[in-house]
Amino acid sequence: MNSNNINPETNPTEINAAEQKNADNQYQQEASKFINDTSLDKMLEMAEIARMKKLSEPPKWVIPDDI
Repeated sequence: MNSNNINPETNPTEINAAEQKNADNQYQQEASKFINDTSLDKMLEMAEIARMKKLSEPPKWVIPDDI
């Protein structure tokens, strides 16, 4: 099924699947572009910044409702 030729009478599940496939394809293209355009050193720098940010956040406690 081609997502560009969606029939309005098509099952909504099929339409959602086609839209999801299109979104997945777009995400894959964006990810590939990022990987091709970004140096490994820059990716490692970004990962280190994210790691340090996470380490500097206070711990998040999850308290169950059933206490």
